[in-house]
Amino acid sequence: MATRVIYVKYALWWQWNSPDITRQITPSPSSFRGQDPLLLLKTLQLLWTKKEMKKQLKEEIRRGFAGLEDPLAGLLDMLESSSDWKGKGHSLGYYITTELQLWIKEHPAVQQSGIKLKNLQARVLRILAQCPANLLDPLISIYQLHTADRNYLLGHVSHLYHKGDYKEAAILSIKLKLQPDQDVEKMCTPLLLQDKTNLVEDYVGEYPELQSKLLQILDTWCEPGFNIRDITRQYQGLSRYKPDKFNRRMLSKLVFRLLDRFNVDPGLCPNVINQRHLRTLNYLFYKRFVEKTMTQENWTDHVQSTVGENRWLQGHLIQLLISYCDLKTAARWAQHCNLPKEMLPYGVADELQKLQIQERVEEATKADNYEESKKKDHYQLPIPRANIHFLQTWEETLQCWEKVLQPGQVVGIDMEWRPSFGMVGKPRVSLLQIALNDEVFLLDLPRLLEHAETEGGKEKLPHFIQMLYSDAAITKLGYGMSGDLSSLAATWPALKDTDKQAQGVVDLLTVDKQLQKSSIDWKKGAQKVDVLCPEQSNEDRGFRQPEKGLSLLVQHVLGKPLDKTEQLSNWEKRPLREEQILYAASDAYCLLEIYEKLCKDPASFGLSSDLTASLVGKSRAKKQLNKQEVLSPSGQQCKGSKKETSCRPAPISPKEFSVVCDNMLQGLGRYLRCLGVDVQMLENEDDHRKAAEIARQEGRVILTSGLPYQTLQSQVAEGRCFSVNCSEKAKEQALQVLKHFNVQVSLADIFSRCQVCNCDKYLKVSRERMRQLVEGSRQALGDGNAGCLARSKEKPSQSCDATMPACNAAQPGYTLHSEWPEGLDQCGASMVLAGGTVLQVAAIPPGVLDKPELTDFYCCTRCGKVFWEGSHFGRVVSQFQDVLVTAGDEHL
Repeated sequence: MATRVIYVKYALWWQWNSPDITRQITPSPSSFRGQDPLLLLKTLQLLWTKKEMKKQLKEEIRRGFAGLEDPLAGLLDMLESSSDWKGKGHSLGYYITTELQLWIKEHPAVQQSGIKLKNLQARVLRILAQCPANLLDPLISIYQLHTADRNYLLGHVSHLYHKGDYKEAAILSIKLKLQPDQDVEKMCTPLLLQDKTNLVEDYVGEYPELQSKLLQILDTWCEPGFNIRDITRQYQGLSRYKPDKFNRRMLSKLVFRLLDRFNVDPGLCPNVINQRHLRTLNYLFYKRFVEKTMTQENWTDHVQSTVGENRWLQGHLIQLLISYCDLKTAARWAQHCNLPKEMLPYGVADELQKLQIQERVEEATKADNYEESKKKDHYQLPIPRANIHFLQTWEETLQCWEKVLQPGQVVGIDMEWRPSFGMVGKPRVSLLQIALNDEVFLLDLPRLLEHAETEGGKEKLPHFIQMLYSDAAITKLGYGMSGDLSSLAATWPALKDTDKQAQGVVDLLTVDKQLQKSSIDWKKGAQKVDVLCPEQSNEDRGFRQPEKGLSLLVQHVLGKPLDKTEQLSNWEKRPLREEQILYAASDAYCLLEIYEKLCKDPASFGLSSDLTASLVGKSRAKKQLNKQEVLSPSGQQCKGSKKETSCRPAPISPKEFSVVCDNMLQGLGRYLRCLGVDVQMLENEDDHRKAAEIARQEGRVILTSGLPYQTLQSQVAEGRCFSVNCSEKAKEQALQVLKHFNVQVSLADIFSRCQVCNCDKYLKVSRERMRQLVEGSRQALGDGNAGCLARSKEKPSQSCDATMPACNAAQPGYTLHSEWPEGLDQCGASMVLAGGTVLQVAAIPPGVLDKPELTDFYCCTRCGKVFWEGSHFGRVVSQFQDVLVTAGDEHL
């Protein structure tokens, strides 16, 4: 017997390897008619193993099926007798099945019906439970399973389910569209336990009713007090069971993903929504009572909108108030929420009765003190309250437009919106403020939008806003107007091109940037830097309050800062509080007063006498582009031929380029500072979103990398956020930024800024004077001069080997001194400047002062670092040769 088997194997091997294999294994079609299809399968298996015979294989499949008496039954015979098709990928079984599917379309007469088809369907269902996903659709199509008895199909799926084949049961149900007749909780629960959430989403994907049922089931599992183990206990023997991924956190994320994907009403999931609101409450308490970065009024507004009328959330609010505050505060909120006594914790109910009279007295006293403090310390609106108009209807706005749209008019414009707290997307403007010389109009945009939609005047208000911005005869004042217009376009799509059509726009943000670069003394308007002794008071030194943005500009020009405590208000809530109305009006009206004062005496603020050129020179209003002009990625214009697909922005110098670097790009920031770029850098512990705040307030470009780019670029104007390649070194990143924004660096720009503090003002000190300072420092240390030693240790320094530009070229606020500057306090190592800056000279090595080629030293006037000319300059020049321009190039 063994000998016979060996002989047969040898015969097959010889037949396969003989040159006439095609002739030998290619029977005629008639030879298969009425024969067992397994003979055909063996022939096809031989061809399948030879990759070069695939074309022959296809011909043999079609010829074989043409010769079989019942091709449909023959296919099942072949699949049942072979197992190669059960694996993943393209098997011989898959190849035969798909070829049969195509062959049937060409020969529809072979399709079966009646009892014979039902028998074939019963057989194929047994195969479907084992076959891979790529075989399902061809087999369902060939055997017309969509026409099979539905109860029979449901019974077969139920059989798979009870065998524990949950995945196979779900997939077959999806393919046969059996979901409406099944229990969604029963089918999906084991899939969730196996972490097959994608399959669950596909299961309910085409059925809104099932989507709602599934979300309600998931929300029930997230109900407080519900024991998830009651569900998992029923499936202890489940294969691939992942209990660590089946918890409330995972379920909550799944619910929100399904709500977003299927656009289902969140009201179907009260438990998950309540948990999200509870996390928001905890965050608000942290911001108010731990960080202390949110005012009481704004915190109250957000807490009220979060809690609403929900008793469960109100109960948690009272518990949080007891933890963070006291019983009196908790009782006050319990009274506001009208909570029943049985819901109040012990002690809160008693406090309710004690607080009623005392609360009124305290609030009245506090309000009086607060108002007095604000009037004393902050900018006050100079017009009467009656001249502030809150407009909510189209008829009311007509009086506004009649006064505003007058040639020669000067108007201050500002906008307010509800803070997003880091959510992605452009904010929607809630209030548009327009200030004239003697009155302010506050336009309630949500209400005006609502009226426009109901009364059919949807295009009227956008039309008037576009008229205002496009009229060059009307001067529009703003602060960071590009961001405002971007938010306005997101609120009203009809205004999306307003920034391109704007004319006569004066963005006072440019004034702020010019004033920051100037070296004037804010208290006295001096044109030079006063050198003060340490004993003088902060007030005499021109001490700057910790203000920023528009508030700082108002302080510098008008003497008092803006009160910004209402900035983070809920501007969507109506009615607006009186404090909000006054703040909004002041925000717009102060622009008029700043502009008027600058026009009267621009020179005292370091501006040119031609104030229009000084302010409008860098206006954000864009000119109409002709056919050969396109916009660069940074938002600037450039020209080129019609065939050009890209262009570069107009060249700028480092002095005109200011950026804020995300905290993972500090190396890039130091390189850019080295080349004269105005760079702010986030600290390691800063949130990425702080970069967007700085960019909007100071008009900077954001430089970031990786995932934060998607969040940050949506919060600033187009082209104001740039992502660098994080895999490159800092030098290559710097070159990438400079080339993208076409920043052309000259030799005078290199080291024109302090690499430590970003200051661009230096004091030039001769070598002999520096030698005296160094010797005095050493004597002070030797004599034990405590006062001088203490000052030198306050700001430890590392002097830098660099090349600094001449002060008269880059720092007009300073003068060259050939003698000791008047008023210098020579005390050991310190030479004290305005603001208490101590020049750090103790770290200069003695050998440096003996070098004959060093005639001058340059001292940073902000941090006191000392720089001198060295070899580092040549290295920087060689590294950035590609972006350097010569004096001749700059002329061009």
